[in-house]
Amino acid sequence: MTGSGSRQDPGNASGYLAQLMTGLPVTDRTLDVGETSTPVLEGGAGAAVVLLHGIGGYAQEWSLVIPRLVGQHRVVVPDLPGLGRSRVGAGRVDAASAVDWLGHVIDQTCAEPPTLVGHSLGGSIAARFAIEHGDRVRQVVLVDSTSLSRQRPAPGVVMAILRFGARPTLANHDRFLRQVLFDPERAQAIWGDRWSATAGYEIELAHNKDVSRATGQLLRRIANRRIPREQLARVTPPVSLIWGTQDRLMKYGIARQTADQLRWPLYPIQDCGHGPHIERPETFVEALEAAMAIPSSAT
Repeated sequence: MTGSGSRQDPGNASGYLAQLMTGLPVTDRTLDVGETSTPVLEGGAGAAVVLLHGIGGYAQEWSLVIPRLVGQHRVVVPDLPGLGRSRVGAGRVDAASAVDWLGHVIDQTCAEPPTLVGHSLGGSIAARFAIEHGDRVRQVVLVDSTSLSRQRPAPGVVMAILRFGARPTLANHDRFLRQVLFDPERAQAIWGDRWSATAGYEIELAHNKDVSRATGQLLRRIANRRIPREQLARVTPPVSLIWGTQDRLMKYGIARQTADQLRWPLYPIQDCGHGPHIERPETFVEALEAAMAIPSSAT
């Protein structure tokens, strides 16, 4: 892929998305990375931190984390290829293209090697990038990440995901959240007026055929494919894990086993499911700051 940046407004056609953007201390632009349009939120100054969301996600799901980071960090938050507002061309979306894509995003947004923070699918992409390009990364923080071990999600989670994918209604979205999050009511209270906007936008995305197509490719070709332990062991920058202890999709045992085998620091977040940055943003940022305090020369 080749890439060039554009300062053009990506165009927030969705009223829900506009509501999520209100008051965020970021600029919004679109990068052209080969055939992939990549909307990116950027804000703050300091050491660069790139936040990568997961399957079904989008940059604005970090809305409660971004304001807590921009005081000391330069924050870069892209939509993953084909998700959110990003659109891909006719090329194959797989692990190799995702790693290539991330390299171009870093080149166009970061003056120095960043800390990669990847949630779920974003963690899989961050880990794969660090395996191939450790010299271009300061640190890696994997949050309830896919691809670290064999996945055995709770049956109720699988059913809720399939039901919402087949019929993206508000009722099925609520059922989905009750399986993926530990306490949706607490999350709703934390998000306040933005909560209904997240639901509305996620339902919009689920109705989008291009997003659904990209989601299937990313699941099959990246998220559902385990990274061999010997490859993970070769990662040279420091790696830390942040994990919700009540995650029913990527169970906490994956984090414990990975931390024990690879000697990676693990920061558990209690009473939290698959989305620590959504459910418990303040606690998540505390864990992230602790992880980023590890010297970049640590092994």
